Amino acid sequence: MRALPIAVTVLAAALSLTSCGGGSGSTGTSGKSGDASGSAKKAGAAACAIGDTGIQVGPANAATAAGDTGNVPVTLTNKGARCTLKGFPGLTVAAGGTSAAIPADKSAAPEALTLAKGDTASFTITYVRGAEGDAKTLAAKTLKIALPGAATTQSFPWSYGPVAGKGSASEPNASVTPFQPAGD
Repeated sequence: MRALPIAVTVLAAALSLTSCGGGSGSTGTSGKSGDASGSAKKAGAAACAIGDTGIQVGPANAATAAGDTGNVPVTLTNKGARCTLKGFPGLTVAAGGTSAAIPADKSAAPEALTLAKGDTASFTITYVRGAEGDAKTLAAKTLKIALPGAATTQSFPWSYGPVAGKGSASEPNASVTPFQPAGD
């Protein structure tokens, strides 16, 4: 009979501990993002404008030899009013007069991400390095970034080597992920 009261006490203590936290094991980020998304839907946050964001490209895990795969992370910081990112960034790599759009990662499903002032988001460019001088390779020197629903771009140097094509230099063997929450 004495085991039953001890078991009840242990069970009550376990239940009270699980109700203290968010249950996810993460720091406050999940709650902040969830609250921001809910508030944005009610407030109708506008799409983020590239002029209201700070953008950092890299540091990258660059492909070092032809045929290798590299990853280039890009982080955006909202410097304006609350706004929403939905979908994929518009990306173009260019060399001289030739440019090629980097397609979205078809296996990824984008979700709306609402950013308050100071919040950050990121996406990753994955590419295959091409062989120098190959007709199917784009010797990229510039990366142009546009946010969803906008034609305005910002340009950044591309220093990660030539990008292999999937048949021609105008079809880069590359992809971009949707926007993800970043930071604390």
